[in-house]
Amino acid sequence: MLKSKTFVKKTRSGGVMKIVREHYLRDDIWCGSEVCTECKQESTVLQRDACLESSLCSYPHYLVPDTNVVLHQIDVLEDPVIRNVIILQTVLQEVRHRSAPVYKRLKDIIHEKEKHFYTFTNEHHRETFIEREPGESANDRNDRAIRVATTWYCKHLKTSKSDAEGLKVVLLTNDTGNKQKAEEKGLLVLKCEEYIKSLIANPELVDRLALSNDDKNDITSSKVLFPEHLPLSRIQAGIKSGTFLQGTFRASRDNYLEASVFVQGEGEESTEVLIQGLQNLNRAVYQDVVAVQLLPRNQWVAPSSVVLQDEGAAKDDEAEEEEEEKALRISAAEAARKPTGKVVGIIKRSWRPFCGMLNASQIKESTRHLFTPADRRIPRIRIETRQAATLAGQRIMVAIDGWPKHSRYPNGHFVRSLGSAGDKETEQEVLLLEHDVPHQAFSQAVLSFLPKMPWGITPEDMAKREDLRHLTVCSVDPPGCTDIDDALHCRELDNGNLEVGVHIADVSHFIRPGNAMDKEAANRGTTVYLCGKRIDMVPELLSSNLCSLRSNVERLAFSCIWEMNQQAEIIKTRFTKSAINSKASLTYAEAQMRIDDTSKNDDITKSLRGLNKLAKVLKRRRIENGALTLSSLEVRFHIDSETHDPIDLQTKELMETNSMVEEFMLLANISVAQKIYDEFQDCAILRKHPAPPPSNYDILLKAAKSKEVEIHTDSAKALADSLDVAKVDGFPYFNTLLRILATRCMMQAVYFCSGMDSDFHHYGLATPIYTHFTSPIRRYADIIVHRLLAVAIGADSTYPDLMDKHKQSALSNNLNYRHKMSQYAQRASVAFHTQLFFKSRGILNEEGFVLFVRKNAIIVLIPKFGLEGTVFFDSKDKAGPNLVFDEEGPSLMVEQHTFHIFDRVKVTISLDSSNIQHQKIRMALIEPVIPGVSVPVPEVEPQAKKPKLDR
Repeated sequence: MLKSKTFVKKTRSGGVMKIVREHYLRDDIWCGSEVCTECKQESTVLQRDACLESSLCSYPHYLVPDTNVVLHQIDVLEDPVIRNVIILQTVLQEVRHRSAPVYKRLKDIIHEKEKHFYTFTNEHHRETFIEREPGESANDRNDRAIRVATTWYCKHLKTSKSDAEGLKVVLLTNDTGNKQKAEEKGLLVLKCEEYIKSLIANPELVDRLALSNDDKNDITSSKVLFPEHLPLSRIQAGIKSGTFLQGTFRASRDNYLEASVFVQGEGEESTEVLIQGLQNLNRAVYQDVVAVQLLPRNQWVAPSSVVLQDEGAAKDDEAEEEEEEKALRISAAEAARKPTGKVVGIIKRSWRPFCGMLNASQIKESTRHLFTPADRRIPRIRIETRQAATLAGQRIMVAIDGWPKHSRYPNGHFVRSLGSAGDKETEQEVLLLEHDVPHQAFSQAVLSFLPKMPWGITPEDMAKREDLRHLTVCSVDPPGCTDIDDALHCRELDNGNLEVGVHIADVSHFIRPGNAMDKEAANRGTTVYLCGKRIDMVPELLSSNLCSLRSNVERLAFSCIWEMNQQAEIIKTRFTKSAINSKASLTYAEAQMRIDDTSKNDDITKSLRGLNKLAKVLKRRRIENGALTLSSLEVRFHIDSETHDPIDLQTKELMETNSMVEEFMLLANISVAQKIYDEFQDCAILRKHPAPPPSNYDILLKAAKSKEVEIHTDSAKALADSLDVAKVDGFPYFNTLLRILATRCMMQAVYFCSGMDSDFHHYGLATPIYTHFTSPIRRYADIIVHRLLAVAIGADSTYPDLMDKHKQSALSNNLNYRHKMSQYAQRASVAFHTQLFFKSRGILNEEGFVLFVRKNAIIVLIPKFGLEGTVFFDSKDKAGPNLVFDEEGPSLMVEQHTFHIFDRVKVTISLDSSNIQHQKIRMALIEPVIPGVSVPVPEVEPQAKKPKLDR
């Protein structure tokens, strides 16, 4: 049966276009129920015995939720208890348009066989399709379609010649009007809350209910605490007129009464608007897109240098207001004032389920409690739960439902428990969830695209490849590396020049554009390396086997081969798909020993020596051109093989072979970048590193000046040259500290599409063009670059998305996000394992250096452990610590002692477990001794891995 709709539409050019939309209706769409004998269905989803112990529904029943129930109660629907649910096509389409995250979660539930969720295509069934009536809104039409489909199911299951006596269909809706109309039609209809509360055997499900508007009003006070948010229409008009600014809200980790809103300007310039005080923050949550109004200039303030510590216990409103006034008084008196504003409305919420712990109410038998998120930038959330005693000491997930203007905290609901706080598996799950790292097992759809085993190189594979299996190729990697992306070779040519090859795993041969494995890799973006665990971007069969360039096995590669003279000048460059057979998989230490051992003179060793010699020339030339050599302490844990606990912690030492591999990876990336840009000027995926704004260098310049050292920041070369000569007699660590500070001044390197940007320069590497080609096993950007290069040399065919600059730009944005979150997750993993290390060490005394000074604290770096922490001061003297700004930079006066940047101090280090939610490494000052000063519990941020030279 065919329904068609015809209408005319005016085109941009002024013409008229006739559009005919055809809608096909069928009468052979299955109902999906086991009890049905009418439908000739090959398989069924809905069970015959669909029983849940309910005080309202004591009979077998199927559930039909409306759109709003799905959107707001997805946490409930995900629970294993809820089964035998009919998801109508109408509902699925509405959810898809209104919330992409909820739609994805719903699709995942539908694919779980044990959940028995069935999608019924009511919009194409002859008996359930309805047309929109004149004057009827789209929402009302969809509500009517849901009622019609539910009515059809009721009649269909009754008329079916089956033994399913008493099987009923229950419509779930929280819409009063929809409920009333359904009841008039004789349907069995319940509010979602009513139904969930009726499940006698599963009372814990009530905790997962998102609060309705009635509930939200019930638990708030009558006192208005925040200004009303402006409606979206007024916000849009204000942004257009310039009255308001739109930006991303970023709460402070150190001071919960302070935040910044980053307003994107023209090009890449952005303005930072400071927000201080609860009322001005006005219920915005980290990463929300908000509208802000600038305050008059005489009300602008400077960022506060006070670190307001979260003690983990809820405070009353008066205590909050007192702390707020204190913070504002301090900040108003400080150095440079910044544009300051207030949040007037929310444009887009960025709420997600948050991990954290429950602060049980002190009121006996109370069901209302405060939840403290693990992320200090998220406010506490008020939830209702009857499981407070069970959830004590557990890491849990909570979602925000709303934040009324009468409530000091947002309201939310319990989602699920993750496990005991402090447990390694639980804490790892928390850090992956908090940093949005996709870590679920690869689906069967993804795994279905893996090659069949046993695998081998076929004649078809060699059709457009060079056979390089005879070359003396070897790989050099960290110990224990199984995902070997790259291998190298160097040999002397007859003309006296050298042939150097960088051979990269040909991952794009196995992952073809647009299939499920490709989409999953694009979403993950990068492999995430945690302490003792790796979250792969691609399935292990590829990452650790078929793509890994292991020794003495044949592997497919993408090779970049240069002819160089003895001065490392490139004579000729070529790119080819290839087949290789690595002769050795070496660690950096093993390769270094081969180079240094004069008794060895085999082909592998000669190749390594040739590479090492050329690498030194390349590095010297690169540094002469202005490339930066920065510093950040890299930590390595030695893990116990049985308990998997860290038993030793030390900073890594770099060898010549680290630099050797680095140099050739950089050279390959630069060569490939130029090639793909020459071929595809609009759609090449490149990587740039913007020059930092001058203000970023303030702390570096002041720190250097405090030791009478001058640093020039006019260009990367000027900075590199001045860092090279920056030395202080009797202070050998000074130069390393300066380079650590310089690293903090840098901007983040990012991927971008060449057709959407004109600034390609990489500041840190001092190269006009750059990309990532050398790590396709662990970075999706490299897979795209491989595809572009393959098309450029005629080794593979193109596809539409590869040539679409807008899609390439959107892909780059996701890759930048995933890369950033991966770095944060790695740092959090280092922090947790550092806590485990110090847990069994008691108290250690170590020497360190002051990196920064704050209003009431100093930040100290411990070089031995690559550890950075804060020592707080809370003087009994009424004057307290005094932060001083002068020409030599900031200093902190505590009693009779003044702390400057780079001062040498001695501290005790121990683990403080008094707050299980935020366990910390405690640092307390030993030298210099300051009488009359107590040292509260500090917080420590261990350093992540040393940033590679963006290879």
